[in-house]
Amino acid sequence: MSDQSPLISQPRKAGQLAFALGFLVLAVFLLSQIGTQTKWVEKSKLFAQPRFWPAVSLTGMALFGALHLWRLPRRHWHGDDRRELRYWARPILFAAAFMGYVWAVPLVGFLLATLVFSVAMTWAVGHRAPKYLWSAAALAIGVVVLFKSLLSVKIPGGAIYEFAPGALRNFLILYL
Repeated sequence: MSDQSPLISQPRKAGQLAFALGFLVLAVFLLSQIGTQTKWVEKSKLFAQPRFWPAVSLTGMALFGALHLWRLPRRHWHGDDRRELRYWARPILFAAAFMGYVWAVPLVGFLLATLVFSVAMTWAVGHRAPKYLWSAAALAIGVVVLFKSLLSVKIPGGAIYEFAPGALRNFLILYL
């Protein structure tokens, strides 16, 4: 039998403080919005109210988030916490890059936006050798040809295509 009790607290891991604070702030924010997002129905039983169960769950979320924050061994920032937050922010940056891609397609066209996005994402994940960047560009061109030409997917042409001469403009809008 081990001499160590499972109830002995372990040292704090990186990111616990950020998680506890973020969780508590999110819970309190959601709880503050419950009046505008749900309603109270007159002449209805308590447990059948549309606001009751969300309020119970959000109150529990806030309570347990506060207890988690209170029970942390240390409540000050470390360098490990900053590194952990940067690690957590990475997926958000990729989502923001994708939203930028979606925003750019109607402006610069499917071909240019896909080329820039695929090469930029290849660079961002760490594949910086020229063979990987050229492969990403070739894949982007292949995707555009497949979707626009072979599958005839209707993707709006870019706003910059309007500046091209007549026949070239039609080609760009239809195939690129």
